[in-house]
Amino acid sequence: MISVPSVAPQAASSSPTIAPERSRQVTRKPYPNYKIIVLNDDFNTFQHVAECLMKYIPNMSSDRAWELTHQIHDEGQAIVWIGPLEQAELYHSQLSRAGLTMAPLERA
Repeated sequence: MISVPSVAPQAASSSPTIAPERSRQVTRKPYPNYKIIVLNDDFNTFQHVAECLMKYIPNMSSDRAWELTHQIHDEGQAIVWIGPLEQAELYHSQLSRAGLTMAPLERA
């Protein structure tokens, strides 16, 4: 029989290593919102602008669409929707394809 010498475990260091404590606080930042701005132009009719707003912007009432259409005409522009980027890109592109004159998306 072969005898194997026993090896005593050696201490890794004389003092324990302490890992830095992790912060348990989580800071949640909301995703930024974006504004869809329709600009006044000389070729879209009030009717067309109002219909596009009702068609492409969710929950847009007829009254609100007409208010915004008048604001676009009177002030040169109106913010017609504010929300998350992905939806803003979709609505912006749909309104643009329908022929409305659009400002670039802006962070709200």
